[in-house]
Amino acid sequence: MKTKLFIVDDHYMVIEGIRSLLQGEKDVEWVGHAMNASSCLAFLRQQEPDVILMDINLPDKSGIDLCKEVKALYPAVAILGLSTFNQQPVIRNMMDNGASGYVLKNATKEELLTAITTVRTGKTFLSFEAAQSLRETAGEAPVITRREKEVLQLIAEGLTNAEIAAQLFISIPTVNTHRKSLIEKFNATNTAMLIAKAMKRGIL
Repeated sequence: MKTKLFIVDDHYMVIEGIRSLLQGEKDVEWVGHAMNASSCLAFLRQQEPDVILMDINLPDKSGIDLCKEVKALYPAVAILGLSTFNQQPVIRNMMDNGASGYVLKNATKEELLTAITTVRTGKTFLSFEAAQSLRETAGEAPVITRREKEVLQLIAEGLTNAEIAAQLFISIPTVNTHRKSLIEKFNATNTAMLIAKAMKRGIL
């Protein structure tokens, strides 16, 4: 049975991108799109899709509020949050307001299809990054090596890569590798966020 899919996003290029990505998929039927919350609600009064891909940021209402409204009116419709953001509060709010899942806009075709199929069957789907973000803020401290801990400590003290390399008797590229690994493990976007998250976890 085909999954009737509807998308709500205020960027036409995103809509077209996803539509062309899923074009030709025998299990997905594209039933339309809306570029704001009011158009979405108007469409739903005429037709009920199985799955809605819903952007978090809409011009007239947040996707989080729209998600809550749609689920109250049409409980059978599964909603997948769609965003470029993987911050824990955004994901948590979307899920708390009735979304069945959350995918990022950089998702592959396979991931998107898996997400649509999963929520269609009543299960929950979180993209890898979204799941990682939720796990991390659930209180799990990332596992880091002894050397990474030393590098982290020196980063927090404000040392440059060259200074860290000299102090630990390792090469600058090695320091850079450790720094990148730490940023990835803490799901940080920069050094300041890395230090803040490490302090929050009690590692610094």
